[in-house]
Amino acid sequence: MKHWLLVLIAGIVAIVGGVIALLNPLAATIFATTLAAWFFIIVGILLIVGAISNSGVNHRFWTGLLGVLAVLVGARILNAPILGAITLTWMVAVLFLAEGIVKIVLAVRSRGMSFFWPVLLSGLLSVILAIMILNSFPESSVWVLGVLFAIELISTGVTLVALGLFGKQVEA
Repeated sequence: MKHWLLVLIAGIVAIVGGVIALLNPLAATIFATTLAAWFFIIVGILLIVGAISNSGVNHRFWTGLLGVLAVLVGARILNAPILGAITLTWMVAVLFLAEGIVKIVLAVRSRGMSFFWPVLLSGLLSVILAIMILNSFPESSVWVLGVLFAIELISTGVTLVALGLFGKQVEA
């Protein structure tokens, strides 16, 4: 790998960022919420541009409407990040709950298969996380997104460090 050192440095930066986010989950939650808001706005603008520039009339209205709604959601979250964090935390909890139930059903239907236990345990973990978030809702909104963001940064960082070190070995 030609640029293994850059990948290694990016991994270290991500790990440090994740640790900092874990040390201040409220700030990380606000950052993650703001980041999500900007993603809504960017995706919304792209949808609007796509709707305007698309020559077919089949889905232009709905694509444009979805784009406008995404921009409005993003702007609203930027205008009220704490309310946005509360809404996004609730959505994460519902997503974890639904995902957990689906995994548990999949596991039960796949009893006897080699992946039964990992899928069942993953489903139970998702349901437990959802219950933990909802049980302390809305107070959990000040830390959940920040902690999830921190975990993702650390996980990505570890992966990048491993890839960088692997790239160094390949180059040598």
